[in-house]
Amino acid sequence: MSCDANSVPMAALLLITNCPDEAVANAIALAVVEEKLAACVNLLPRVQSVYRWQGAVESASEIPLFIKTTTDRYAALEKRLRELHPYAVPEIIAMPISHGLPAYLDWLAEETRP
Repeated sequence: MSCDANSVPMAALLLITNCPDEAVANAIALAVVEEKLAACVNLLPRVQSVYRWQGAVESASEIPLFIKTTTDRYAALEKRLRELHPYAVPEIIAMPISHGLPAYLDWLAEETRP
């Protein structure tokens, strides 16, 4: 996954999901890093989410996770998140990382290698 300072391959991803509480967030973060599905997970401070669910507007306090992975590990990571997540339809959004410190991106690739 080596790259120059101006661009990186589309192999690095930032995945976002929200969890209902710290216990779930910690359990998911630990599992996906231990299983090498992610190199790193950031647990962000609690946020308030407002969304429409089954025809009604809802509001919930949630813990966002920023999960760093690769496109090669995405399918397995998504599958594992669906197994671990308590929501019927968890938010799982992946965005390509277009630029980054080459040494960090190399580390990310190495830490997610099966």
